[in-house]
Amino acid sequence: MREFVNTTLLEPLTTIGTRILHFLPNLFAAVIILGVGWLLARLLGRGVERLLKMLGIDHLADQLGISAVLTRTGLKPLPSHLIGRMLYWGLVVLTAIAALGALDVKAINQLATSFLNYLPHVLTAAVILIAGMLLSNFVARTALIAAVNANFPAAATAAGLARWGVLLAALAMALEQLGIAQNIVVVGFGITLGGVVLAAAIALGLGAKDLAKEFLERMLTDKPRDRMPDDLKHL
Repeated sequence: MREFVNTTLLEPLTTIGTRILHFLPNLFAAVIILGVGWLLARLLGRGVERLLKMLGIDHLADQLGISAVLTRTGLKPLPSHLIGRMLYWGLVVLTAIAALGALDVKAINQLATSFLNYLPHVLTAAVILIAGMLLSNFVARTALIAAVNANFPAAATAAGLARWGVLLAALAMALEQLGIAQNIVVVGFGITLGGVVLAAAIALGLGAKDLAKEFLERMLTDKPRDRMPDDLKHL
């Protein structure tokens, strides 16, 4: 009976107790890493935000049109605050991964390793999207100014097509960086870009219709006068 109790109850309990005792230092280290990492992330996030405000990054963002792009995409905070929060959450994520690694659990370590390997692709895709939004705004403004100066009737349409063309290119590059349905993204981007080019050609044709008509009428009106012989000009 005693042997049965030892085998069925005491030995499993002893094994569990031993594993818990071995796991407690790892758990304690993970808690310390989380606490210290969270505190550092909070301090660095606020410090960077205040430093950027002192350097006038918000005013520079207004002049470059970055604030307008952020507002259009639904991001209302100031650029300095946004950068500070991004830094804060980035450090929090890295701290959480380090804390999970301190637990020394094989499955968790594999998951954390996979996430760290994928993280650069996520950051690259985010940078591509942000750069695409900024570039699309610049290209649209440039196209609008050029079209207005050229008295192009569909100036707003041309600017919108230019903006969406750049945005779609940035989106395709970001999705390719993330490895999401790369073949479908390439084919879809080609079809979409072809549609944008076709729409731009139609808009250009419709907008330049009156200009072409006026040019042809002027050419037809001036032709007989240009071909008139010199000896008949006095008549």
